[in-house]
Amino acid sequence: MAESNGFLQGEAVGVGCVPEWEQRFRAPRVGLPRWAKGAPDRALFTSNATGTYELYAWDRATGGQRQVTDRPNGTTGGVLSPDGEWIWWFSDTDGDEFGVWVRQPFHGGADEPAAPGLEPSYPDGLALGRDGTAVIGRSTDEGGSSVHVVRPGGEIAEVYRHQQSAGVGGLSHDCSLIAIEHTEHGDAMHYAIRVVRTDGSVVGELDDTRGGTEELGLAVMGFAPVEGDSRLLVGHQRRGRWEPMLWDAVTGEETALAVDLPGDLDAAWFPDGTALLIDHSHHARSELWRYELADGGLSRLETPPGTVSGALPRPDGTVEFLWSSAAKPPVVRSTAGHVVLTAPAVPHGIERAPDSVPVSDLWVDGPGGRIHALVQKPAGEGPFPTVFDIHGGPTWHDSDAFAAEPAAWVDHGFAVVRVNYRGSTGYGRAWTDALKHRVGLIELEDIAAVREHVVASGLADPERLVLAGGSWGGYLTLLGLGTQPEAWALGLAAVPVADYVTAYHDEMEALKALDRTLLGGTPEEVPERFAASSPLTYVDQVRAPVHISAGMNDPRCPIRQVENYVERLAGRGHPHEVYRYDAGHGSLVMEERIKQLRLEIDFVERHLSRPHR
Repeated sequence: MAESNGFLQGEAVGVGCVPEWEQRFRAPRVGLPRWAKGAPDRALFTSNATGTYELYAWDRATGGQRQVTDRPNGTTGGVLSPDGEWIWWFSDTDGDEFGVWVRQPFHGGADEPAAPGLEPSYPDGLALGRDGTAVIGRSTDEGGSSVHVVRPGGEIAEVYRHQQSAGVGGLSHDCSLIAIEHTEHGDAMHYAIRVVRTDGSVVGELDDTRGGTEELGLAVMGFAPVEGDSRLLVGHQRRGRWEPMLWDAVTGEETALAVDLPGDLDAAWFPDGTALLIDHSHHARSELWRYELADGGLSRLETPPGTVSGALPRPDGTVEFLWSSAAKPPVVRSTAGHVVLTAPAVPHGIERAPDSVPVSDLWVDGPGGRIHALVQKPAGEGPFPTVFDIHGGPTWHDSDAFAAEPAAWVDHGFAVVRVNYRGSTGYGRAWTDALKHRVGLIELEDIAAVREHVVASGLADPERLVLAGGSWGGYLTLLGLGTQPEAWALGLAAVPVADYVTAYHDEMEALKALDRTLLGGTPEEVPERFAASSPLTYVDQVRAPVHISAGMNDPRCPIRQVENYVERLAGRGHPHEVYRYDAGHGSLVMEERIKQLRLEIDFVERHLSRPHR
């Protein structure tokens, strides 16, 4: 292994002497194929085979595949009509997430507007019916959230509108009922469910927030897939975690489901409606189970240890799932025992991403309870230079799944620590909902507890600690550099919130609603909370060199508030570098992702050995 400035370099191996860390980005991948409900041999999947994530159609009967979309910044939002005749995909501009739905024939042809007459918006859900009905959720900064029914002949009717966040949850099998997830009570973290007819008349309401007085959320998991069954599969938090239940809005009947597994539970219908597929997530791993609705029987489906990132039952009763672990790259498998789909051929000849190293679990006592972290480390003995790679969301969690970025740092001789701080999902409702009012500061308390542990244990070198992350992780990076200036040697912030007040005023309306929930009001109503949680407040205390990357078209962490922070760094002559790129909240282009990580690696190699205290 070569060395530069004291850091190990990824070994140049494989095709054309491409470093392994770059191969992990360039290797072709496929997403979980989703098929038409009425034509299960027609499927749609995403792949980066061209170097950019795009949509692909797959005729399973013939094996034929074709690329559906081809855009400079990529495409991932696509849905098949139930009859398999049309591919709907969302067309925005350079990653700004603002646009319209278009559609294309399954076997190829020109794109056409899918809902002529609907103006551009942010997408808030899409449901396509067997009779040609389409239900489209939309939001705009001025008009709030709305739901529109598009009839088979093209007639459009608005059936819902509210200033608070809402979206389409599903359309019943007979196309008569629409499930809408909404936050009319004002708590953007916890949704209620309303079922309406296609004329907008209300059938039933399920609201566990009690009008905003309780912090219990609901989620639509899908209507029963059989004729004459109006039951809706619903996720609820009544027992301190996510688990499924059945609700019939027509009769008002609720049916609890006793699934005796620890952790959070997601669920989906098997196509005949007799059983549920349970996605069981616990301590950063997941597995699949089949639950029989008739007698409550529960049987485990065979999946390798690691993370299932998506799963769908087939009409024959088998289940196809996208699986990976930190050490093994993703693959689409079937419970029948075979690989379902491989990526289209690529010109550079890289067929598979190189393996990485497995993760180990770390549990640390923190101020709010036991904190779970995942650790990857290179060969040899510590203490290692260590990257704290902080996940976004914030309501998300790191898992034992394959990720090219942490693997690259391990290749370069770094240990990588990923912390599922308070606010993360997967550890119960109370852990997630702890993220209120002291936003950012709570998460950093947990990160600090883990940092102290890995330093004391001899894993991490206290003089070579890098705080890094994207989106909410980028926000926590900048906030941590300012509030914990002695703790970090460097900071790497991608698409971050940097100036919380300006970010609030510039971001999409749905995120404004989330910020009001998290902080208890607007910047004008609770200025002290926004100030306490804003990286800009602490920018003059930052001592570590900072690298920032930002998308010029980002609607989630807009560029103006990043520039405000950078201007303050520059004004005090603080060492920093900024990379701006022409996309939105991240990139779907592999060479762009490689470029960004290469810039970060170079920044670390140039700065980490230099004293900054």
